[in-house]
Amino acid sequence: MTQRTKPPFRADHVGSFLRPKELQEARARRKKGEIDAAALRAVEDKTIREVVKLQEDWGLHGITDGEFRRTFFHIDFLEQLEGVEVREGMAIKFRGAANEVNFAPPVLHVTGKLRHVKPIQLEDFKFLKSVTTGTPKVTIPSPTMLHFRGGRGAISREAYPDMDDFFADIAMCYREEIKTLAEAGCTYLQLDDTNLAYLCDPKMREGARQRGDDPDELPRRYARLINACIAERPSSMQVCIHLCRGNFQSAWAAEGGYEPVAKALFQELAVDGYFLEYDDARSGGFSPLRFVPEGKVIVLGIVSSKLAALEPMEDLKTRIDEASHYVPLERLCLSPQCGFSSTDHGNQVTPADQEAKMRHVVATARAVWGEA
Repeated sequence: MTQRTKPPFRADHVGSFLRPKELQEARARRKKGEIDAAALRAVEDKTIREVVKLQEDWGLHGITDGEFRRTFFHIDFLEQLEGVEVREGMAIKFRGAANEVNFAPPVLHVTGKLRHVKPIQLEDFKFLKSVTTGTPKVTIPSPTMLHFRGGRGAISREAYPDMDDFFADIAMCYREEIKTLAEAGCTYLQLDDTNLAYLCDPKMREGARQRGDDPDELPRRYARLINACIAERPSSMQVCIHLCRGNFQSAWAAEGGYEPVAKALFQELAVDGYFLEYDDARSGGFSPLRFVPEGKVIVLGIVSSKLAALEPMEDLKTRIDEASHYVPLERLCLSPQCGFSSTDHGNQVTPADQEAKMRHVVATARAVWGEA
């Protein structure tokens, strides 16, 4: 089997890890005004060094900062764009294996013209690059996160009477951010997207329809948007997208196979690789992978970050073999289906469970491909 020398890697991960107690306490103290921003960042730096070492010890090649500087995977990034306002959201019912969780994540509103007024991830990337010998991976929210949940109603008609201008300005902001990262040496970028996966769920599709959007057209509109965002990336930068159906305290918000979005997702979206949730039946089967064109890489998220139990390696091998009927084995990789802490609340697993999962991913990759 040909060894992968560029991302995504045979054994990979989505990005976020459980926040250490020390970091959680520092963030709580910062919120109360007991410490300043510099003191919090010092704790972030320390805990990031520690989680980087863990990843390297586990045998991973793609290394993230665990998203330790964020509260939410998307809000902390997008609120730094001019024209974006964060407001309280309505509760969403997340469903878990053993319980239901009601959670009201903040909702983003576009109140003025969108502008990229400063680099957002640059200093964080520079720090990560300085503390790892692996390939530093930057995870940022997909640009669709500024549109799907609120739709037209969350976007100022005064600022954007024409929605084409809205999408063009988002793309401009992302191109400017990606340019700063590329110039600093970033070669591995991931866009985290819940919305293309939500459009696999009949209830979510109906919700989009009620907001005035066409759920059949939205995947194509989003593909054009993402393509415009990454159009100027250098050839040295690999861009992947991660699809998620919700990941909050081991619960999820949506379900449904990839068939409704498969053609737009795989054939119209100009990314290099896809991190796909496939940890249980709610994600459907592998047949939508028949639309994946030559040259694109699929990272199979068949290891759960929501549950502590380890999937038997033979079961994982069987599922990888099933997927290889649609995408050749040399273009497949392995990861958990999502991060362990998409918000700073974290999933209902322990740090020991998290380590066992990641070591299991690496061991399985080595058993299947002969490398991680």
